[in-house]
Amino acid sequence: MTCVPTGVKHLHHAAQRYDIGVYFEANGHGTVLFSPQAITTLQSASPSSPDEANAIKHLVALSELINQAVGDALSDMLLVEVVLAHRGWGAPEWDAGYEDLPNRLVKVEVPDRGLFETEDAERRLKFPEGLQARIDEAVRKVDMGRSFVRPSGTEDCVRVYAEAKTSPDAEGELTKGCRLFLADEQYSLAM
Repeated sequence: MTCVPTGVKHLHHAAQRYDIGVYFEANGHGTVLFSPQAITTLQSASPSSPDEANAIKHLVALSELINQAVGDALSDMLLVEVVLAHRGWGAPEWDAGYEDLPNRLVKVEVPDRGLFETEDAERRLKFPEGLQARIDEAVRKVDMGRSFVRPSGTEDCVRVYAEAKTSPDAEGELTKGCRLFLADEQYSLAM
């Protein structure tokens, strides 16, 4: 698995480094990429069992179904339908396969988003110095907590994401994180 900064422009390039690369964003952007070498390997494979032949046939069919150029929603939805049918799953089984932690994403307006610099695929603040340590301190106080702050690419604001095992903890963590910002007058942040 590879983590990259937000945006399809980063995700697509990272996925291209794999024989079969899958990428997605929470907003629905994403697709599956098959490298030319992977397609050639699949098409020239000599399966040693009926199960292997079936698996290869399915992968080749998936590579033809998916719109690798843009990852359009229609082909992605068809892919989901195919996978659910193959597994014999309906919506309840699919929904039970993953549980989101309670989370919040808010926008905090700032006079200069350029003051905020991130690292580690936008998961940690590098600047302003000391702010990441304060966020880490707030996160340690909640079970399964995680929070990060990143500057917007288009607006004078930062995005604050927080998650935790419970909704009150995610809300509390978020509130504490925003208060850390608001208490620091040198950034002059307002919600």
